[in-house]
Amino acid sequence: MCCWFFLRRMGPVLLLWLAVCLSGSWAVDKGNFKTCDQSAFCKRQRAMKPGESPYRALLETMELTNTRLTLQLINDNNKVRLLLELYRLQGNITRVKINELKPLKPRYEVPDVLIREPPTEPLSLLSQDENGVVLSLGAESQRVIVSARPFRLDIVEGRDVLMSLNSRGLLSFEHLRMRKDTQADPEAENKEGTDPANPAETVKEEEEKVEDGMWEETFKSHTDSKPSGPSAISLDFSLPGVEHVYGIPEHADTLKLKTTDSGDPYRLYNLDVFQYELYNPMALYGAVPVMLAHNTQRTMGIFWLNAAETWVDISSNTAGKTVFGKMLDYVQGSSETPQTDVRWISESGIIDVFLMLGPTPRDVFSQYASLTGTQAFPPLASLGYHQCRWNYNDQEDVRSVDAGFDEHDIPYDFIWLDIEHTDGKRYFTWDPHKFASPKEMLQGLLDKKRKMVAIVDPHIKVDTNYKIHNEIRSRGFYVKNKDGGDYEGWCWPGNAGYPDFTRPDMRAWWASQFGYDQYEGAMENLYTWNDMNEPSVFNGPEVTMHKDAMHESWEHREVHNLYGLYVHRATAEGLTERSGGVERPFVLTRAFFAGSQRYGAVWTGDNAAEWDHLKISIPMCLSLGLVGISFCGADVGGFFKSPSTELLVRWYQTGAYQPFFRAHAHLDTPRREPWLFGPENTALMREAIRQRYTFLPYWYQLFYLAYHTGEPVMRPLWVEYPQDPATFALDDEYLLGRDLLVHPVTEEGARGVTAYLPGKHEVWFDIHTFQKHNGGQNLYIPVTMSSIPVFQRGGSIIPRKLRVRRSSTCMEHDPYTLYVALDNQRTAEGELYIDDGHTFNYEKKELIHRKFSFANGVLSSVDLEPNAQFTTKSWVERIIILGASKPSMVTLKTADGENQLEFDFDASMSVLTIRKPGMNVGADWTVTLQ
Repeated sequence: MCCWFFLRRMGPVLLLWLAVCLSGSWAVDKGNFKTCDQSAFCKRQRAMKPGESPYRALLETMELTNTRLTLQLINDNNKVRLLLELYRLQGNITRVKINELKPLKPRYEVPDVLIREPPTEPLSLLSQDENGVVLSLGAESQRVIVSARPFRLDIVEGRDVLMSLNSRGLLSFEHLRMRKDTQADPEAENKEGTDPANPAETVKEEEEKVEDGMWEETFKSHTDSKPSGPSAISLDFSLPGVEHVYGIPEHADTLKLKTTDSGDPYRLYNLDVFQYELYNPMALYGAVPVMLAHNTQRTMGIFWLNAAETWVDISSNTAGKTVFGKMLDYVQGSSETPQTDVRWISESGIIDVFLMLGPTPRDVFSQYASLTGTQAFPPLASLGYHQCRWNYNDQEDVRSVDAGFDEHDIPYDFIWLDIEHTDGKRYFTWDPHKFASPKEMLQGLLDKKRKMVAIVDPHIKVDTNYKIHNEIRSRGFYVKNKDGGDYEGWCWPGNAGYPDFTRPDMRAWWASQFGYDQYEGAMENLYTWNDMNEPSVFNGPEVTMHKDAMHESWEHREVHNLYGLYVHRATAEGLTERSGGVERPFVLTRAFFAGSQRYGAVWTGDNAAEWDHLKISIPMCLSLGLVGISFCGADVGGFFKSPSTELLVRWYQTGAYQPFFRAHAHLDTPRREPWLFGPENTALMREAIRQRYTFLPYWYQLFYLAYHTGEPVMRPLWVEYPQDPATFALDDEYLLGRDLLVHPVTEEGARGVTAYLPGKHEVWFDIHTFQKHNGGQNLYIPVTMSSIPVFQRGGSIIPRKLRVRRSSTCMEHDPYTLYVALDNQRTAEGELYIDDGHTFNYEKKELIHRKFSFANGVLSSVDLEPNAQFTTKSWVERIIILGASKPSMVTLKTADGENQLEFDFDASMSVLTIRKPGMNVGADWTVTLQ
């Protein structure tokens, strides 16, 4: 949510700032946010050009134990020594850590992101001479080659170099030092670093650097005191044979990352960006420092574990070459292998990087999940439709909107309340006039099996009459400013303090505030939304916290990108604890980091009601899914501005096939509940939402799979078709799991779309018409306003529930229809997962997990979890087989015996419909076509 309304309310106090911030239009004022040139460490590091590295490995310092190799590196320019640690981790991951050997004080190492200390596997020495060492990585002739002069690290497999570190000589490690102009340097004695031939030049260089933002930096009216001086780190990675890299969200950009030679690097620094611009590398609300590299042979990943401000440069030797240019290379026998070079630059901390060596996309997902965990398994209801706006005015408004859904026969599960529901922006409270009896309101929703989300932001109104503020202050839990007082900044309530969520005791206290004995008016159907947790500070530098603010002994600069994750974590833990650990939480966050997937859902922030914003929601969520965060969505209809009716309908149709499905709108926009645009458009939006509800069993099973494996729910086509280059840059269509291909209509006035159907030997069925199409082709699909192009893969079985009711909970015991789409071999398989939908009892095996298979005319259901204990009332009411032949007879065999089933066959479409087979969906059975 943006700062516009706040400023309007705050009056003349901040009018000047308003003029600066908003510059008269609803668009990002880039001047509020730094470019690389305005970020001193980025400018400094980027000024380094590729060349011979000043670092060499001191091989005589090498120590090799069963679990790690350590080796000192020395910078020949300044004689400062670094310590390199190399680990071979389980699951084909190599970890490289570089720190100062003897730092002036400890450098920050990111805690709480890894789910455990990663288990190691033995490293063995293959050979060693004065030029370097070769170590075995175990599997498939993989080796690490450490070259000594200059220092360089290569990972090879057979004759192929998979990845090189410091091959362009851009390793840089600004060592901690005393400030030259204030005190003598205690390190001077042991530094043989000054060049005896030219001492004056060395001093002059130091003096020039001091001016370059090393010890103090000013941006607009804000000064960063930089008490520790320069501490930036940088390392380059070369990826031979790679032209496509992905990930490092959050950016409003294409799925395939672009080269950055001609502009700024991609920036990772969590910021509240007012109406962000599209197709540029500016930082947004979240940061996941994970990049994936893919070609037809292999998928790999780089996880740069650092929470400080980070910039990522990408260059490629094939960038900018036309197809003709590439053909010319081929004809002329040009020997240049495609290569992508990536450079990571962070303001502080240490180098701690995980090289995930695949080789398949699934391997990389599993490798990353082994480090940071998997997507939290959400309550089933949270996969339904969410209705939100800033703001539903009062309890009567909530009741009226809720009734509107029933009146128009539109299902929904959650209604949301934004900041205006509180008593004067004091979180954990209710406005005493507008929301005088919250429990009565929540009970009214509960009676209809519906739920509510209320916002709880992490900035706390400084007000001695506010219990939350008084407790945080008395316990000393606020972030401190550089002078030791409580850090304060402007946000929604006016003057606000910022709790220090990096502290476990603060997080535990925050979690306790969600208890029913603490959060007055809360009930079990009230869930939470954390906004503004970058953190957003309206009068801070770049609308965020000063970097020299203090989290106990660490500066904010070290932990900035972790802040949102910690808020999200503490909130999710609070929702879990309030039920005694029984109920799954649902928490939406705006800011995030690596590991945020363990705590809930993410959305793409304050988008706008524009066609390009609808389009960009696809690559933005695909990028998040690739780095573990599957529960992603965008504000349906756009947060800012007012969508045309056509855009709103198309957004519902797109959002219905994205993981998190929520409509949201700005306070100053006209109301846009789905029945306000005339009966025809109401029908179109109703149909999109109802389609979502019919597919809930499939969504739920995909999230169960994501929770178990780390595989994304919404995924780019190349994940399933890794050897098909036609899929590598596609980001206007996507897969849900393996079996549904979605190509939303995102162009205004579209008469048709062209979808690429992958898989040369595969077939795809239009889910609406059952029309069969061959894979390996671009298919032109004529569209009308009711069209949502979605295809089911031949070879798959998808369970659906076709009796749509007012909420997902109302559909719990309803019957299933199985959609069996046959491949060219006339086989198919699929799964069904069922549990109670809301508790953690699935961890105790209270679940049903079935596998459906069709082959040789027999459809069978077998138990994937024979030891599990759960029962369901749901039964199979229909089986629809696509690509079928007409049988003479259909029989069902269960534990109770055998009987014949009724069926219809549509010869024109080759569709067989088996009616009312009637068996319990949790039982073993076979259906035979004769």
